[in-house]
Amino acid sequence: MNESKKLQALIGPQESMRMMNAMQRGASRRDVLAMLMAGGMQAALAGSIAGMAGAAHAQTPRRGGRIRVAGHTAAVSDTLDPARQSNHSDYIRCNMSYNGLTVLDGSLTPQPALAEEFFTKDAITWVFKLRKGVQFHDGKPLTPADVVFSLMRHKDPATGSKAKVLADQMDDVKATGPNEVTIRLTAPNADLPVVLGTFHFHIVKDGTTDFTAGIGTGPYKIKEFKPGVRSISVRNEAYWKPGRPYLDEIEYVGIGDEGARVNAMLSGDLDLVAAVNPRSVQRVRDSAGHTIFETQAGLYTDLVMRRDGGPGANPDFVLAMKYMMDREQIKRSITLGHSVIANDQPIDPTNRFYFAGLPQRPFDLDKAKFHLKKANLGSSPVPIVASPAADYSVEIALVMQQTAQKLGLNLDVKRMPADGYWANHWMKSPIGFGSVNPRPSADTLFTQFFKSDAAWNESGWKNDKFDQLLLAARAETDIAKRNKMYADMQVMVHEQGGIGIPLFLASIDAHSKKLKGLSSIPVGGLMGYAFAEHVWLEA
Repeated sequence: MNESKKLQALIGPQESMRMMNAMQRGASRRDVLAMLMAGGMQAALAGSIAGMAGAAHAQTPRRGGRIRVAGHTAAVSDTLDPARQSNHSDYIRCNMSYNGLTVLDGSLTPQPALAEEFFTKDAITWVFKLRKGVQFHDGKPLTPADVVFSLMRHKDPATGSKAKVLADQMDDVKATGPNEVTIRLTAPNADLPVVLGTFHFHIVKDGTTDFTAGIGTGPYKIKEFKPGVRSISVRNEAYWKPGRPYLDEIEYVGIGDEGARVNAMLSGDLDLVAAVNPRSVQRVRDSAGHTIFETQAGLYTDLVMRRDGGPGANPDFVLAMKYMMDREQIKRSITLGHSVIANDQPIDPTNRFYFAGLPQRPFDLDKAKFHLKKANLGSSPVPIVASPAADYSVEIALVMQQTAQKLGLNLDVKRMPADGYWANHWMKSPIGFGSVNPRPSADTLFTQFFKSDAAWNESGWKNDKFDQLLLAARAETDIAKRNKMYADMQVMVHEQGGIGIPLFLASIDAHSKKLKGLSSIPVGGLMGYAFAEHVWLEA
């Protein structure tokens, strides 16, 4: 029981509310103590209750204040178009400006958001009842037409949606009432409410083509947006969640250099920073005014070997590279233990469909040497592209380079700057690194990154059997059968895919101790990038 509930149990809700209101108006613990004793309460009990009231007041969200937040990406391609979001800066800004039909809670269960109710009889036809009284930032009421437009635009190739492969399962989206939308799928999907709770499916105004103003229904309005520089968002006073958000204003910037982000926070210039390096954790903890917030989920940096060209087209080379990964060393020396061992497939141990029975691929130089000999690549240097943009990729590449030298393989590490890495090198280099944020379901992860026609199929690996299993698992309502299908897909990616995943990384954020309200939502750091409507500043 928290302090507020304990207080109500002792003195009743009315007296508790009276004290809390007094403290919100500036009453001190001594004032509350005098108030209680004036009512005839004994000093010892009054002192205990006054202390409890102070603790409860400290836990109560406070309105007002401004914070500065820094993530690790900034580019001229930064966008406020939900369909085109591609990095965590986009996710953070869009979560401030927009809402989806559903939202994912701390257990990744979909909860009502703009849809106050949703249901289906067959997992093919889904009905969503829209919340009444919701307005966009410009005062326009939310209607079914906005939802139809927002979802269907993902299917148009001209939109450039990063979630097109997910939206393609929506055969039709129609308004079926003044506050009702019906979605008909091409095949059953029991996880549709989970999909609609992910980043890209935020709801925008019907007909929107210019997204620079970020007009949504979300907790904050865009005051200023300069792609690659900064954004300033201010409280949406007409937000449909009573009392939310708490802050007046949030300034968000991208700072690629982790040391610069941490230094700026410790100097007081920033209140919250994302993507802290494990080597900075103790330094933050040693600061009296700052602390660490850590979320373990399915975040990973992966070695990407294109299966459609270059050395990765040779399956023996791919296997050799996977056997050359010394996962224990990478965990110990690079992430300093802030990670868990992975197994070259993307479903992490926190996922309910994780296949624990898949034998762990070991660090095995003999097997690596065997497959390199079979690959017969010759003596030419093999370029491998890495960048600080993909967390730890430079360090992992250097460790692998040292290992490769023992086998006579010359890995030529090409370190690229963070700026422009995703546009210019990711998925365009024969061998390089990616970085994948956690996804809320196995289906979403496999669909976006491993389905043959996925826009983000990093290694260009194509497998008809995998695609068929993916569709079958999506429709399967028998959990045991679905488990088996997802296990088979994990085995296929592990054995045949063009990616090597050494570790699942913890998301490490740091913040001023005055900032309150953070809790874990395991689709990424900063509460799954949705911190903005939950946090407040201590008085």
